Amino acid sequence: MQPSQQAGQQAFGDIAPKLAQLSDSVLFDDVWQRPELAPRERSLITVAALVALNRVEQLPFHLQLAQRNGVSREQLAELITHLAFYAGWPVAASAVARLRELEQE
Repeated sequence: MQPSQQAGQQAFGDIAPKLAQLSDSVLFDDVWQRPELAPRERSLITVAALVALNRVEQLPFHLQLAQRNGVSREQLAELITHLAFYAGWPVAASAVARLRELEQE
């Protein structure tokens, strides 16, 4: 499953229209669609990178996308647990908090 065709536009198109256009056309319409990796694999890689780099603001969108791409909540929790030992306990704790927030929506 692919990300929303207008995710960039919805997120920040009103303020940064060129960034939104590049996000939608290059990132989501090109990079995410390349056949060398399945969407599920791209989601796992993206969530892992966001957790490791402590980019918690972008995590909710990508956690939801990962679920739409076939990654279960349990697998996301396991990914975060695994990264605690490689990326650090604080970033894992922050990521778990974002995962918990999704369950409350």
